[in-house]
Amino acid sequence: MTACLPLMAAGCLAAALVGPITGGPFPVTRPSPAGPPYVRSAAPSQLAGPGEVEAASLRPESVPATRELRTPAGGPEGDARGAAPPGPGRPGVVQHAAEADGAAQRRVLAYWTPGRMAAAEPVEASGLFGGFGGLPPLRRQATASGIGRAHATAGARWAMASGRRPAAPGTIAATTGRVFLTMNGRDFVCSAVSIRAANRDLVLTAGHCVKDGTGDWARNWTFVPGYDSGRRPYGTYTARRAFVTTGWSRHGDDDEDVAMVAVNPHGGRHLADVVGAQQIGFNPPRGQQTYAFGFPAYPPYNGEHLMYCAGPLHADPNRQTRGQGLRCDLTAGASGGPWLSAFDPATGHGTVTSVSSFKYSNDRHTMYGPYFGDAIRRLHAVAERS
Repeated sequence: MTACLPLMAAGCLAAALVGPITGGPFPVTRPSPAGPPYVRSAAPSQLAGPGEVEAASLRPESVPATRELRTPAGGPEGDARGAAPPGPGRPGVVQHAAEADGAAQRRVLAYWTPGRMAAAEPVEASGLFGGFGGLPPLRRQATASGIGRAHATAGARWAMASGRRPAAPGTIAATTGRVFLTMNGRDFVCSAVSIRAANRDLVLTAGHCVKDGTGDWARNWTFVPGYDSGRRPYGTYTARRAFVTTGWSRHGDDDEDVAMVAVNPHGGRHLADVVGAQQIGFNPPRGQQTYAFGFPAYPPYNGEHLMYCAGPLHADPNRQTRGQGLRCDLTAGASGGPWLSAFDPATGHGTVTSVSSFKYSNDRHTMYGPYFGDAIRRLHAVAERS
């Protein structure tokens, strides 16, 4: 796994570091809901050794059945879009059963009281980077104005340029929401988005917001679309089945830090029928103008409002991943938030081509997200038919 600062809220901005920091002078941190973060040098050539600390394995009280899918393309669970079937160099998909029956769903919904939701905030991870006391100050939260004309921003509150109410169904503010989950007995928050799928119930987020890399799966996983200041205008959706790639499940590969969750209907209605869904794209041109959204909860943000960054993407200068970077000051809690290309600020529609994944510790102003290639296309092909 690349050592970086995952942007999950509740365990930290760098909730993925495990053990002492080793390697070169610029450790990297990435957000993850499952406890302390792991670190690796931002400059691979400066490593004296492997320089990577493996994430500690979590052991929840119980874990529902998990199975790996290796069926050929076009099969019952293969890739209907024509991608090559899983095999050497072509990762498969791992799925995990969550709350499918009514009793389990009611238990999860009852678990997330307003108090627990409020408590699932970023906390300083003791012993890590001195409690983050040495981090450079982040840009203050601001409300966007004239966003229809904006070409770049490192962090601002989202507001519809057209004057439509922000949470109108189908817009980015309705399709994007907060994720609440439990990992290793601790409650965390992430961001996610409703995407187009055959089952009309599919949510896209970061892999570390669903499964702790090679460790365990999240519990009490719920999605609150259109979240704002504690309000849940479209209700709360519980997880029915979760999906990650074998690259993430077996190796914690940051290039595949992506997860998709099929949620249960709410009030008898499918998620996409209630809030709408954003289009998802694969193998997009690199370097595109992109908008990234999420609910950062680490100061100076508070996780209560949808925030965004916008600008052109660039390659990972450290060459540790195949992903791309975006100038962005969003903090923990933004993990899993969607990145959209061809985004229209007037309508709130675009094509999702990545999610917020991590930051390097020597550059807190750049967010990185995985490139949506064939592995993610295959993940979607399996998940959308669940």
